[in-house]
Amino acid sequence: MDLLPPDMVARLREALRACGYGYDGVAGLLGPTAHAALSRNETTPARRATAGGSPLATLVRLWPLQAAVRRRDADRALPGLVEGLAAAGILEVSGGEVRALVDVRPYADEGADWWMVSDLTPGLDGAPIDVAGDHVLGISPASTSLAQLTVREPVGRALDLGTGCGVQALHLARHADHVVATDVNARALAMTRLNAALNEVDVDVRAGSLFDSVQTELFDLVTTNPPFVVSPATERAAERLVYRDSGLPGDELVRRVVTTAPRHLRPGGWCQVLANWVHRRGQPWQERVVGWLEGTGCDAWVVQREKADVAEYVELWLKDAGVHGRRGYLQRYDAWLGWFDEQGIEAVGFGWLHLRRVEDREPVQHLEDWAFEVEQPLGAEVVDRFRRLDLLAVTSDDDLLAGRLRSRVDVRQETVGEPGAADPEVIVLRQQRGMRRARQVDTVEAGLVGACDGDLSVGQILDALATLLGEDPATLREQRLGVVRELVTDGFLLPW
Repeated sequence: MDLLPPDMVARLREALRACGYGYDGVAGLLGPTAHAALSRNETTPARRATAGGSPLATLVRLWPLQAAVRRRDADRALPGLVEGLAAAGILEVSGGEVRALVDVRPYADEGADWWMVSDLTPGLDGAPIDVAGDHVLGISPASTSLAQLTVREPVGRALDLGTGCGVQALHLARHADHVVATDVNARALAMTRLNAALNEVDVDVRAGSLFDSVQTELFDLVTTNPPFVVSPATERAAERLVYRDSGLPGDELVRRVVTTAPRHLRPGGWCQVLANWVHRRGQPWQERVVGWLEGTGCDAWVVQREKADVAEYVELWLKDAGVHGRRGYLQRYDAWLGWFDEQGIEAVGFGWLHLRRVEDREPVQHLEDWAFEVEQPLGAEVVDRFRRLDLLAVTSDDDLLAGRLRSRVDVRQETVGEPGAADPEVIVLRQQRGMRRARQVDTVEAGLVGACDGDLSVGQILDALATLLGEDPATLREQRLGVVRELVTDGFLLPW
């Protein structure tokens, strides 16, 4: 079902353009203080900034601020559209005033300016959160994070699994020949179709759970921000929010995504997932996730960004659902904690999984904790890391020693020690860009990275360091080859 007929979509698009209702236009009208406050769901500064009554101010008050506007102002901003938008359930007209029933929000990325239709943002100005089970989330920190992580190389076919309002599909359409977007939420699918039409983007929108609607189809890129919240499957269906609750127990939904997606990847194809996973007592989280990766035929880079204790986790998601402080809150909190205890779950991790289908060699899997600040967007760094893995996989030890590597230009050395001491107590190599990795090294590693400028081979540099330190060159080479591979994998040293 389409929310709006094509002719009305076109007229709405032109009205939004005529008012200057884009990301830069709205930010310019509000100014930095009010714009920042709105990002924190506080509208008071923005109400003051939009008191002038211009068509742009009217649209900002109507949608991002969710305020009532006068009918005549709405007609001036949306000429000939108010009645039709009301009939479609996008606006509500009552007593000479117009209110929004759904959100229409400018959204910008590098090189693109879009409008996104979603359900209204809950909890503005501290109001109680009250969302329906089929609530369609707008642009969220999670969706923005996935967009910035996604590989943006040109591809043939891409899949947005669990599309929600369709923001990932719009991003994918910029570099994929064909985009499929799927969801189980009929309301989300309707909004995705509207967003695609409003932004003049071609998206193949399908209803279905997980991979049901794509059957045996193959893709070059799969992206998904699935309903990953870890909870018991015993909650009543009426209490579940489709955008975050799968109805499956624990992290089973994420496991199914990770184990099934590789069957839908072409050779060299990517799958990128935002996910939660459980930490069971006595089991490292890496061991659990590695079990999902076995037999997938994929290289994998898994990064745990956060870890929440079970009480913190339950509080977060009950507040997200608007349950905090309401009747039944304590009972649901206690039941959720009780289930965690029964399952032996002591914490929940949040992070990214990057998978890439490989052939003709054994997959390489790296799982790590990295809770520190990174530089977004990170998609190019994802590509570079996997390309380095490809190169290292076909590079013998002799070829690696003969290679002329270069230290990455953003790597800096930090030392810690007593003032005036001959040798530092600690040496750290730190990247200033991308993942911003830090690695504690010894004198040999620091000397190696410092000397790698493309002139001398790795073997020559190690031999010189061995002579300088009074060590056997052959032994030093043998001991440090694994370290050289790690430095290349993590991007401290770049391939020849």
